[in-house]
Amino acid sequence: MHKTSIITIAGKPGSGKSSTSKGVAAKLQYRHFSSGDLFRSIAAERGLDVKSANQQAEKESSIDDLVDQRLQEIGRTDSDIVIDSRTAWHWMPNSFKVYLDLDLTVAAKRIIMASDERQSANEYIPEDHEEYVEELQQRLDSETRRYESLYGINPYNTDNYDLVIDTAKYPIDEVVNRIVNAYKTWLA
Repeated sequence: MHKTSIITIAGKPGSGKSSTSKGVAAKLQYRHFSSGDLFRSIAAERGLDVKSANQQAEKESSIDDLVDQRLQEIGRTDSDIVIDSRTAWHWMPNSFKVYLDLDLTVAAKRIIMASDERQSANEYIPEDHEEYVEELQQRLDSETRRYESLYGINPYNTDNYDLVIDTAKYPIDEVVNRIVNAYKTWLA
């Protein structure tokens, strides 16, 4: 297998994909790309919040098509990049594939604590973490159905990845270091 200098990072909401991928990119002096940011931007252009965009994406694939086209282009043309995305591992099979796992109760608490940023991105975050756990599970179920229907994949199946880390067990600096070290070993 021809290995590339591309790291794809997927995982559950709240698992630290964005912070981790930015940290890994900085440590390796790689560029960073977030398909979630692109998805949210496209949704906002259409006047949708993330939940509504996910629901719409189950019925029609135009937002996913735009995101996937960009990911495929990156996979063909770029190197020295860290990508925060649920499906980049699928489009870039020669990348180093990382999955960040996290219990949804912990995820809900983390997201609520950081909700100011999400609120400004037109994403409603309830203050009650138990209510939000249900909402997160609905989102995971929606995305699982969508990606299974579109591509026959489950981005939450940890068998798809080279490295799986439960981010509740480690501070972000250690998660970043574990990924960088495993990536360097994988590349060697």
